[in-house]
Amino acid sequence: MAEGLVTDLIKLLVSTVAQEAEQEIRLVVGVDKEAKKLVDNLRAVQAVLNDAEKKQVTEDAVKVWLEKLNNVCYEMEDVVDEWNTELIKSAIQKEEEKNANSTPVLKMKQVCSFIPSPSCCFGQVDKLARRHDIAHKIKKLDGILDEITKEKDRYQFQLTNDLSPKVVERPQTTSFVDVSEICGRDSVKDDLVGMLLGKGSEEESSPHLISLVGMGGIGKTTLAQLAYNDPKVQAHFEIKVWVCVSNPFDQCKVSKEILESIEHQSPNLTALQGLLEKITIKVWGKKFFLVLDDVWMEDSIMWEPFKNALKCCAQGSRIIVTTRKSRVAEVMGSVSVTNLELLSKKDCWSVFSKIAFFDRDPKQREQLEDLGWQMVEKCKGLPLAAKTLGSLMRFKRSREEWKSILDNNLWKFEDVERSLYAPLSLSYYDLSSPLRQCFTFCAVFPKDYVFSSNELVFMWMAQGYIKSKANMEMELIARDYFEILAIRSFFHDFEKNEDNSKIKKCKMHDIVHDFAQLMSKNECFSINSDKELGLDYKIARHLQLEILKKTQFPESIYSAKNLRTLIFVYQSGYKLSTLFQHFRCLRTLSLNGDMLKELPDAVENFIHLRYFNLINYCGNGLPETICHLSNLQTLKIIIGSNEFHKLPQGISKLINLRHFILDFNNCWLNLNIEFPRGFGRLTSLRTLNYFSVSGKDDSNRCKLGELRNLNHLYGTLDINGLGSKIDACDAEHAQLKKKVDLRTLTLSFDEWDDEEIVRENDALVLNALEPPPNLEYLSIGMYRGPTMFPNWMMSLNNLKKIYIYNLSLEHLPPLGKLSSLEIVEIWVASSVKKVSVEFLGIEAPGKKKNDDKIIIIAFPNLKSLSFSYLREWEEWNGMGGEEEEDNVRFTIMPRLQHLQIRDCPKLKSLPNFLRTTPLQKFNIHYSPILEERCKRGTGEEWPKISHIPNTINVSPEEYDEEMFKAIKEGLVKVVIKEDSN
Repeated sequence: MAEGLVTDLIKLLVSTVAQEAEQEIRLVVGVDKEAKKLVDNLRAVQAVLNDAEKKQVTEDAVKVWLEKLNNVCYEMEDVVDEWNTELIKSAIQKEEEKNANSTPVLKMKQVCSFIPSPSCCFGQVDKLARRHDIAHKIKKLDGILDEITKEKDRYQFQLTNDLSPKVVERPQTTSFVDVSEICGRDSVKDDLVGMLLGKGSEEESSPHLISLVGMGGIGKTTLAQLAYNDPKVQAHFEIKVWVCVSNPFDQCKVSKEILESIEHQSPNLTALQGLLEKITIKVWGKKFFLVLDDVWMEDSIMWEPFKNALKCCAQGSRIIVTTRKSRVAEVMGSVSVTNLELLSKKDCWSVFSKIAFFDRDPKQREQLEDLGWQMVEKCKGLPLAAKTLGSLMRFKRSREEWKSILDNNLWKFEDVERSLYAPLSLSYYDLSSPLRQCFTFCAVFPKDYVFSSNELVFMWMAQGYIKSKANMEMELIARDYFEILAIRSFFHDFEKNEDNSKIKKCKMHDIVHDFAQLMSKNECFSINSDKELGLDYKIARHLQLEILKKTQFPESIYSAKNLRTLIFVYQSGYKLSTLFQHFRCLRTLSLNGDMLKELPDAVENFIHLRYFNLINYCGNGLPETICHLSNLQTLKIIIGSNEFHKLPQGISKLINLRHFILDFNNCWLNLNIEFPRGFGRLTSLRTLNYFSVSGKDDSNRCKLGELRNLNHLYGTLDINGLGSKIDACDAEHAQLKKKVDLRTLTLSFDEWDDEEIVRENDALVLNALEPPPNLEYLSIGMYRGPTMFPNWMMSLNNLKKIYIYNLSLEHLPPLGKLSSLEIVEIWVASSVKKVSVEFLGIEAPGKKKNDDKIIIIAFPNLKSLSFSYLREWEEWNGMGGEEEEDNVRFTIMPRLQHLQIRDCPKLKSLPNFLRTTPLQKFNIHYSPILEERCKRGTGEEWPKISHIPNTINVSPEEYDEEMFKAIKEGLVKVVIKEDSN
């Protein structure tokens, strides 16, 4: 930790002094000598830190010395950051004055203000006082650091000759080893699956409870996951639920997670009785499989309500419990207990070698195997140790490197669970200093926390752990760091994105989390209201505080005045203004309150803030004082109500803002958010998921053209408010085509009274909004133009999904021309009566010079096609699947697997080409005419779909809420009704 702090501080000092020289100003005078002396002392300390951090494990005096160094470095970093902030604000002020001079009205106001107002005078005095205070702090801390530097000599540290940062190999996401293949417990897994699938006797209690018992890191969770994901198990049970329990056992929390997993939404109940009653209703008479992972609770009374609630499950229902304590298995009434033993040396070698020698040259492997077997001996049969060590050795190529690890003194590091920390320590100290900082920061989150990779990337940036280099974006470096930690086995249980190229979410093993807390040296705390709050938090830097009960705020937390991270989860009633007065060093702030309606103006006190996350925010806007946070990099707002409608007028002052995220909490809200004029000055933006051009006052409204210079945007952009207020010229000024890193684009138009004007204008605007060529997902809604296939559409060679909704078109656009399309969804097209070859995009071929056949393929890569709420749609015509005409062969949707038709009550028939498609799923509902004609064996349309497996028919009157939800979430494959005869 200290090594990273010192390195960062040296860079910050040097860059701040250079920046002041570049601006040709002296905001903080008289500290040139002190700054140079600080840098010299820091470099002297830096040279011994590698040895010091290893010695602290066994020498308490060194540990105390490092803590003193950490504290002074943190304080110094805060002071230099204040200095740097003054420089940023000075630059912003110059820019504002420049803009004011170019605006006649503002210029006139400036002339009238030659006689300074009292507030102006006080403002200047305040600035001078702050700058004097910065100089005073630097001189004071310089003296403290001088003493610490002299003190280092008594410990006789070894010098590190090379002070350049360690080069870290950039991982490839495809190079992850599937650890599930190397569990080393095949027979145990087979036995467990057999118990899950076995028929329960009538005498046995239902559900049948199986416990997996063993020490931390022995593979209980991995084994449970293998059984849970087994295809036979997945098909055997009607309801399957996985819940991470951990300590303490919170009955309401466990109940909510069970219900949420069943219903796929958060329950609105809070009382335990109500939650359990609803669980009973949901699982009644159904074959239910529940996994309770990492249970510590030893009180049978706590388990009794769950036991009673689940008695109504069908015979053969099962519960798996994983726990470190045999007492837990006993009090929960386990019918079967599997005590996991240590792996055999052979199985341990299997785990280690498959990772360590992954993609390794056979000859090189032969040279290293003898050392590998010695390392496996040190893993003492623990799969987590073998996995961690294998991940470390995978990147060590020479025999000398392997021998160095084997002979390392850190193997003497004795701690819990049979020295499992030894391989973790070796992997930890093999990381570069910034990577160590990123890893230990994770200790602020509670155990079993589901990490979002983007969340971690933004928070690491906020703490200053990520330094850009050689034109490489900070986000890319941070993402590399995340991948490195994942590939080194510091994270596990990955959830990847749709194309399996990136990790979206993950977890950290309990033992790894414990190790991270150990290495963070009491700087990271994760506290909930059930824990003891009597600790000393004076040196705390990162705090996750969860207070869900209406209790008094623990004032002992206020002693942590140097906090850099505060993740606060609370119920309503806490005065944030008081909170804001205490923690002025925050870099990261996340507020997750119950109906948070406003922020205090005191938010401007957080001058160091880089990451600000507001969860369930129900206010109508943000205070103007938030615009004083000139260091802010990420502003994320999860909106909890439709009251939110405006952004502060001065938001353009946030010149360092890189990620502005508005999350509508997965629900439809009639929001009309006003973006202020000048928003386009935020040229550092990388993420802007939502942008609106609405607003009544045209002089203050942010026009679409302000997107022109935001060319660093990547990911997703949703543009709302396209309509009669937007003309083609303004749309063209937005220069969407230059935002080459965008992958998802949503264009939402407005409804207006004058239909003819709107139809013409919408077509011109859509044509002018040419997106970048690498776009993969396009959504267009509320469009009123006469046609929808703009000039640029055919240039989207990478477009995989298109979603169009609420259209006034009479004919669907020729989407069949788009060769890369995999998914097409069309919702609410009330004027469409007929779908024909125009949708396929098939045109007559030109004259042929020879007799060769011309092959025309419509929708060559389409896999999923969905039509919903086409209430006037009557006919769907098309050519045959592979028809030939004048030496031309037409092939239509050769890869189509899923077809859905929802609420199309007038549709009478299906096209002939469906006969030759490889359809696997056909969903049809609320379309009575078509349902009748698709009856198995008797319906006129049946021959066209008879090749589809497992065809089922459900009539609208049989449709209940649960079925609707199952279809919506893709849990029901096919929906067509069987003939009752």
